[in-house]
Amino acid sequence: MMGRSHLIISTGLTLSAVHLAGEPITWPMLAVVAVSSLLPDLDEPNSLLVSRSLTSPLMRMIEVALVFIGAALFLLETSYSPWNYILGASLALASFLPVRTLRLLVMFAAGVALLAFGESLKPWGAVAGAVLMACAVLPHRGMTHSLYGLAAWSAILYAAAGTSSPWLWLAGSMSYLLHLVADSLTNRGIRPLPPLPFRLSLKLMSTGSRWGGFIEGAFVLLTAAIVYLVFLRDAMFLQAIEQLYN
Repeated sequence: MMGRSHLIISTGLTLSAVHLAGEPITWPMLAVVAVSSLLPDLDEPNSLLVSRSLTSPLMRMIEVALVFIGAALFLLETSYSPWNYILGASLALASFLPVRTLRLLVMFAAGVALLAFGESLKPWGAVAGAVLMACAVLPHRGMTHSLYGLAAWSAILYAAAGTSSPWLWLAGSMSYLLHLVADSLTNRGIRPLPPLPFRLSLKLMSTGSRWGGFIEGAFVLLTAAIVYLVFLRDAMFLQAIEQLYN
């Protein structure tokens, strides 16, 4: 499915379930649920999460910066020659890579930076760095679209929230799981337990096709109807009860 559909469906259904359970929806929970709905696609450089973080204007700025840094290293007279020439030329040439490839390199470099310089962010700087580095080299719909990825993300959320906020990690895990369920509807499907060859694919749609767009729209509308029934109708019912007692 497309990123927008994942965001609406996973977030809407998860928050509806939390509301039905009688739990308050906080801003941190909303942020975790929204990110979790898109996180499995972190290994795809053109996904909604990555493309909105590393926008086209930002990538152009990075390309220009790589050219200038590369030129400065190439022209710099140091005792590290010829390594400065090699590094300078490599950085300058990297600016001409396709945006898709360059986004992966930026993700990997950001991960390395977090691991190397994220002392003040321990342990989450190291966790984020390791996730970025792994997703930069993993194939799309690989480990992030498996039960291993779900278990890893649930463990990270549990370690962050602990028993003090159990619904935070439960909601994030549910949102991530709903992303996997949605992708299992497609022709490509997912491999829940790699390297086992079993593929979960209901072959209901093909992402990007006209029929696929129709199916996605239907699920989005169904999600909107559920959110309406859970939140708006519930609020209207409570208001009516209050008016009766008043």
